[in-house]
Amino acid sequence: MQRPDPAVPVDPAPWGRPSGRPDPFAAARAAYWKRAHRPSPGRRSAAPNLFAELVRAEYRPDGAPADRPAAATSGDLVLAGLRRRVRAGRTPPPETCVRLLADGDHARAAVFDAWPEAVRRHGTERAAAAVRRALHGTRPPHLVATLLDLAAAESLVPLARPELLRLARAPERTVRHAAWRLLAAHDGSLLPPHAAVTPGTRPADAYERVLREALRAPAPPAAPENPELRPGTLIAQSMLLGHLDRPGEGLSGGLGVLLGALGDALARTDGVAGVLTLVTACVPELEADPVLLRRRGPRHWVLRLPVDSPRQVRPEELGRHREALAWWATRLLGSLGRPVDVLHVRYADDGSLALAEAARRSGAAVVFTAAPDPHRQMTERHAAPGSDANALRHDLHRVFVADRLVDRADRVVGIAGPGRGVDELLHHFPQLAGRAGGVPDAPPEGIPPYRLPADAGRRIDSLLEAVATGLGAAAGPDRSRTPTVLLTVGRLHPVKQQDVLVRAWAESGAFRESVLVCVGGSPSDADPAESAMRARVEQAVAAFPEAAERLLLLPALANAEVRTLERRLADPANGFHARYVCPSAKEEFGLAVLEAMEAGLLVAAPVRGGVPHYLVDGRNGLLIDTSCARTLGEGLLRLLRVDDGAAAAMARSAQGLVRSTYSSHAMARALARHYTAVAPRTLTGRKAAEPPRGGPVRRPAAPEDMIRTGGRTRA
Repeated sequence: MQRPDPAVPVDPAPWGRPSGRPDPFAAARAAYWKRAHRPSPGRRSAAPNLFAELVRAEYRPDGAPADRPAAATSGDLVLAGLRRRVRAGRTPPPETCVRLLADGDHARAAVFDAWPEAVRRHGTERAAAAVRRALHGTRPPHLVATLLDLAAAESLVPLARPELLRLARAPERTVRHAAWRLLAAHDGSLLPPHAAVTPGTRPADAYERVLREALRAPAPPAAPENPELRPGTLIAQSMLLGHLDRPGEGLSGGLGVLLGALGDALARTDGVAGVLTLVTACVPELEADPVLLRRRGPRHWVLRLPVDSPRQVRPEELGRHREALAWWATRLLGSLGRPVDVLHVRYADDGSLALAEAARRSGAAVVFTAAPDPHRQMTERHAAPGSDANALRHDLHRVFVADRLVDRADRVVGIAGPGRGVDELLHHFPQLAGRAGGVPDAPPEGIPPYRLPADAGRRIDSLLEAVATGLGAAAGPDRSRTPTVLLTVGRLHPVKQQDVLVRAWAESGAFRESVLVCVGGSPSDADPAESAMRARVEQAVAAFPEAAERLLLLPALANAEVRTLERRLADPANGFHARYVCPSAKEEFGLAVLEAMEAGLLVAAPVRGGVPHYLVDGRNGLLIDTSCARTLGEGLLRLLRVDDGAAAAMARSAQGLVRSTYSSHAMARALARHYTAVAPRTLTGRKAAEPPRGGPVRRPAAPEDMIRTGGRTRA
């Protein structure tokens, strides 16, 4: 077999940037904003094509499908029309908005986004009347709660107080909680004790306790400025999915590592007063720890937004908590000793839209990090016959949410640095070309400086012993060549493709030359997605008993431990021959890849996504096709067969690039300039915020104190 040449570059164009191949979805979006001609998302196939029909319906300037739809439902077409109207600024009247609430989660998301403008255009009386008529009809509890949320979002008065008090004692908790929030906004008064629950009962759990306390707490005078805060911009950044300090478990990935380090770095940056990192807390987490605001480091706090969920909220569930999240964020951000200037949201999901709404209510500017995901894969993923219709509907919703965040944001930034990253962003977000301020910036992301954890030595030693045992088994009687350690780190999730990696490693025969070490996942099997991935990994290796002996699956490690492990493996003095592989279907940026490069490991990473913006194939690493097990297996063999001299040269080049360019401190300085530019200012240094909705602003404590819940003393 001819040895692959590590210096032969892999063209990233099909995935990393616009290529010469036509992309019907991108063309339809470009034509929509240009209003130049009717977009055509490809030839109409003989068989019904839901992708083509929905793209026509949503992006056709006149809104009329070219042919009678065969695959799209009437609900699909109504939703497409609603989103087209919202994009164009032709907000439906309140009666239409209320009627569309019954059309599913995606329609409700579009209605909530259009609602403030509908109320502004048509008046509060007409909007309240529309909600009132709907509430007086026969409605299922979830729609009653949604209608109450719609009213609370704009402080409407759709029902008399006795009717609201009746709903405040409803057996369905979603109705009850929505009524509580609306009561607080109904007449500006605090929630009375008898309105909270049925007489003689107690709050059901920690969420109800914290909600009641937030509604009933007295309003002390405004707290003095926190002495720890400096003059400058007070910044909030969001991470609503997963745990901030538990990367690799469940939905917790590189973003937690990024925001933790970035918040610390921003807090030390000139012109920044302090940083709040917003996370969510579900019911069990509130039971375990009711404190909502806690200091993470100097001038950096973590603010927890309560979510009425029995477990960590998932992306598809955020829409059901949208108004509650917006209410909590408005309430808690307004309870600090001073107002937040800028709120930075990432990810195109309903939670980010909820926070953008909270920023509008509290007068903060919004910065949005836009990424062309799922835009760049819409045609590839959904145009073929037999594609998943529900997955298409979900991706179209994500694209719509991203468009709304672009429209709401005071500043949009991209990912992965200037040049190709900005070009790709404009290709998939054509509306950005006409925004004030010109072409958006794409400041590079970065990782914090490495610091050896004080207690990592013993644990890392035990992990390395396990790796060495696997190496001994892999070497067998022939000790002339030490097998290579292939390391991969990431949460157990379909997009990270650990199952595809294991299958590729086994089927390609790469296991004969290596030991595969996979780090990621919770120690328990509580997360269904993680359990499913583990089962697929076991299935992938079941037919290869010899490979199974060379596969080491480790639970997630603390970030400092991961980086220590990578350093130990990269140092030849420790006797290991190690390389790193990222098997993800795509990476928008790839912080784990950067960390492996910084540690001195030769890295192979996906050609699809943002990695090609800093990893040049054959120069500072390898770009591989991770789209299927066959091509990933070819990439693994290529990685294993790079000679040690070439590998060391590429690793040194990668390490120098990361240390000189991709640091959290450089990222903090670049973002601070954006935050300062959009922070609302007046002659007194602050723009007056819009009147807050959902009740009066509370100022119980300066940020050095803890916002408490459940009657506990501040920490």
